[in-house]
Amino acid sequence: MHNAEQLKDEKSNRIIELKSARPTAGRKIQSVERALRLLELLAEGELRLSAISKALNLNISTCHHLLGTLVEHGYVAQSGHDRSYFLGNRINELSRSQMRRFNIVELAMKELRTLNERIGETVHLAVLQGGELVTLAVLDSHHAVRVGSTLGGKSDAVHATATGKAILAWLPEQEIERIIERRGVKRFTDNTIVDRLELLENLRLVRRNGYAMDNEEYQPGVVCIGAAIRDHSGAVIGSFSCSMPSMRADSKLLSAVKHDVKATARSLSDAVGGAIE
Repeated sequence: MHNAEQLKDEKSNRIIELKSARPTAGRKIQSVERALRLLELLAEGELRLSAISKALNLNISTCHHLLGTLVEHGYVAQSGHDRSYFLGNRINELSRSQMRRFNIVELAMKELRTLNERIGETVHLAVLQGGELVTLAVLDSHHAVRVGSTLGGKSDAVHATATGKAILAWLPEQEIERIIERRGVKRFTDNTIVDRLELLENLRLVRRNGYAMDNEEYQPGVVCIGAAIRDHSGAVIGSFSCSMPSMRADSKLLSAVKHDVKATARSLSDAVGGAIE
């Protein structure tokens, strides 16, 4: 009898525990609400810490901790110039992830096929998701000796590929630092740039030149030239590249590829960037 009553009590206690574990209807998590209000505020424009604190009626310390968490996860970024905060690239990734995966392929393929036909080398189309590079489309080279390609899947080689560097170059510096810190700079070949300052300088050259170059940094014997696809606000929505064996990458071919890649980037940014917005 005693055992039966004990089992009954244990069952009752377990039911109470399960009920208490269920979310309460209408219950709100204060920290989540504050973070959402902060994001909505930054959607209206850049603000410094003191202005955010005042607008949300939060003390500086609480506001700073919220911002720190959002910056760490890429939802907010901070300007190195005046220390103001603005929405991070992760917001764009979430809002465009599904649209981008389907629409960018459909909208970009005509231009990329033209580039593939004109250059005759392998063409890749890629996007950045969660700090990792995802290849959405591959158009094979017309030559017997060609660059091997893998479609789909995620890569941690964003710092070592032309498609990856083309995207990184146009992100806020703090976002670049966050990706480097979280994903690391793995060495793939002797040419891989693994020094942070050297990588940042390389990305500065990408912005100045209008194209990114992977000079056997990801695969030995493979050279790639890539460029970013950007929308009308300047935000990066993807990238593409031409890849070729280093044995064919003489100065004449590289010059032609750089010219055509930059021209294609301008055309794609006008066509794809406007359509996706």
